Amino acid sequence: MSLLKRIERGEGGAQGGSSGVGGSPGKLSGLQSRRASAPQVKAESTLADLKTRVQQRLLAALDPGMDISQTAEVRRTIRDLFEQVLQEENIVLSRPERHRLFEAIAAEILGFGPLQPLLEDDNITEIMVNGPKNIYVERKGKLQRVPVTFEDDEHVMRIIDRIVAPLGRRVDESSPYVDARLPDGSRVNIVIPPISLVGPVVTIRKFFKTPLTVQDLVNFGSITPEAVRFLEACVKARLNIVISGGTGSGKTTLLNILSSFIPHDERIITVENAAELQLRQEHVVTLESRPPNIEGRGEVTIRQLVINTLRMRPDRIIVGEVRGAEALDMLQAMNTGHEGSMTTVHSNSPRDTLSRMETMTLMAGMELPVRAIREQISSAVDLVVHQSRMRDGSRKVVAIAEVSGMEGDVISMTDLFIFQHGGFRDGKVYGRLTPTGLRPKFMDKIEAAGIHLPASIFGIGGKRR
Repeated sequence: MSLLKRIERGEGGAQGGSSGVGGSPGKLSGLQSRRASAPQVKAESTLADLKTRVQQRLLAALDPGMDISQTAEVRRTIRDLFEQVLQEENIVLSRPERHRLFEAIAAEILGFGPLQPLLEDDNITEIMVNGPKNIYVERKGKLQRVPVTFEDDEHVMRIIDRIVAPLGRRVDESSPYVDARLPDGSRVNIVIPPISLVGPVVTIRKFFKTPLTVQDLVNFGSITPEAVRFLEACVKARLNIVISGGTGSGKTTLLNILSSFIPHDERIITVENAAELQLRQEHVVTLESRPPNIEGRGEVTIRQLVINTLRMRPDRIIVGEVRGAEALDMLQAMNTGHEGSMTTVHSNSPRDTLSRMETMTLMAGMELPVRAIREQISSAVDLVVHQSRMRDGSRKVVAIAEVSGMEGDVISMTDLFIFQHGGFRDGKVYGRLTPTGLRPKFMDKIEAAGIHLPASIFGIGGKRR
């Protein structure tokens, strides 16, 4: 007999016995009506109690010196102990119940608890935990609530500690938010009380187990083959590229893909808050910033790391995201012989990207005139690639613009590719990234690198599609 059947029978026996004592037909009918809705609620709570009880016995029986990194061996040990505990306590479960209970316990011991099934689902791209009882996921660009919960705030905090502890980071009342990453490189942001009023909040941005390729983006309609060929030429010709866009627009994914065009004989140094770039080249050095320790010491900022990379003989510097004073040092690097560097910036348009870089440079605290900053930006940045997240959840490159120099006190830009909207039908955005018919001024750099692009890529001499 399965657990749910036993619970149902037990509830019935208990309530039937109490009604016999009273002997009143009215009370009996009232108890019977309540009994009809009781088993499901009781069943869920009893399953949770059973999971806790079995899990505690398993933890007590496991060898503390066991190497948890040997996942397959530990999982076999847990299964043997699991079967033993069920037999000793005379607990009979149906096959689906037994599998569900074992997987939940294994996830608590080896994985990330209730989040583990969501992390293993390849269709989910983002996980949002808003307190212990509200969990949302993103599937195909759309948010959905899932029937997964934690027991309480303490349960969420145990999983949070499991995420941040291997990284040497901490999150507590004195430092109530932190950026981290999972072993597979997925980005994690954590916010806890007192600054979160709904309990611990965890946001996980997952990465594909197999990194996306250029062909994947073309198949998704995110970019056109002509634009890909042009961007590949720009990377190989060592032009400085800034990828811009809003939150969740796919900037890091595009940065990963563009970096795949870098030749394998170059030394690449990456600088990030939480290491998430997945470069496939052999000669890659990955640097990661560090928050201050509990005494307020030991902080290593992105800006300090960018300055340090200049002494590490880099051929290319890739900064995961510029968001502050490090923008000045990134511009200095681009202007001092480190061509071919790339970074990402949060912004709403290519023009806004340059304005934000100007503002972030001022955050360095140096009394630089605005014109000097703009001259630095115009000479350092060659290309801005802007991504956007459409209303149907898809991500698309919507603009590729050249930074062509200064006109008076204003930085001039030339649109090379623009996304032409084709309308919104059946819940889907239609359109295509089309060339504007203008050739960039840096074409001589591309040709000097031995790369020859046909004029049709820019919409010259051929019929535009």
